[in-house]
Amino acid sequence: MRKREELFAIYIIDNKCTIRKCAENFNIGKSTVHNDISKKLKITNKFLYYQVYKILNLNYKERHIRGGLATKEKYAKLKIN
Repeated sequence: MRKREELFAIYIIDNKCTIRKCAENFNIGKSTVHNDISKKLKITNKFLYYQVYKILNLNYKERHIRGGLATKEKYAKLKIN
């Protein structure tokens, strides 16, 4: 039986998703996922932690781009209506 933080890590690695998407999938809060990955996983499984860290770091660097695209889509939908 895997620990919860390991399940989160495997899901994030397999899907290359954000903490929000992981939390949404497991139907729990994003702060729970973040705490489990940043604190518990670092202690229990360093190998998984560093793999997840790479993905989350990439997400952090790209978030301003995703935000801009979301805003662009929002105003495109408003323009159509």
